[in-house]
Amino acid sequence: MKIDPEDNDVSLRRRWGVPLSVAAGVTAVCAAAVAVFGGTGEAEPSLADPAAGGGGPSSAATSSSPNTRAGSTSGGAGSTSSTARATSTQVAFTITSAKTTPIGAATIAKILSSCLGQDASQYHAVIAVRTPVASGDWDGMVVAVNSADQYVQCESKGDKGTSQAVPPTFINNRLWGTGRVIEYFDSFMANAGKGKYLMLGAGHYASDVAKITISYGNDPKQYPAVMSGGAFTYAAALSPDAPPGPHYAGPASYVHAYNASGKEIYNQVKDPKFTSEQ
Repeated sequence: MKIDPEDNDVSLRRRWGVPLSVAAGVTAVCAAAVAVFGGTGEAEPSLADPAAGGGGPSSAATSSSPNTRAGSTSGGAGSTSSTARATSTQVAFTITSAKTTPIGAATIAKILSSCLGQDASQYHAVIAVRTPVASGDWDGMVVAVNSADQYVQCESKGDKGTSQAVPPTFINNRLWGTGRVIEYFDSFMANAGKGKYLMLGAGHYASDVAKITISYGNDPKQYPAVMSGGAFTYAAALSPDAPPGPHYAGPASYVHAYNASGKEIYNQVKDPKFTSEQ
């Protein structure tokens, strides 16, 4: 990825708060797939308050790959000004959009073919979305699954797809949150032009999860993730409220899961697996 010094940009960075003990083993991406397309529309942020304040885990370790990538999310509010601060640089930020749009079936096939090669026929897409803003490398993501319930995560640019995991199924059973409610695939932040960044992420959820939302930094607002076939993705366009420093890493992304009754059954901010070693 080309770094524009004028943008005070940083290399792509994994956005989950990965525990230090496993950070070194989480440098690959994406796994096997499941069928159909992503969500659309601009949903309002959830009214639930995810343990506001700065007690959450810090941003994940910087990826060892120069082209690290990650997921997509459905709805989100239009423009939401955040009072939160980016964990690493204390720069206030605004989520300008969390809207994704579906990718067509013909394009999905091309993305999976270029991402998975001869193995593409073994997978069907469960989520396929365009992100609210494009970076130099990505403008969408496809999550797919095979008959063995192995997922893959393919970031896309146009009709070309790539996986940062070697093999692409490496993301499976690699990192579960406490209680095995949420499994984390890969998540990143990428430069999307001067003063703009793309946040991406994906994962897998247990069968008792009915809704997943994403919060950023210390901002209590939560944005619905796209969910389908046991997988979830999110994407958001972010702008720092003031020019960031040369090593801006942005806010961490936090996952929240709810059951069918609306009860929060998982909150990454409170997960000891992500907080005890930070």
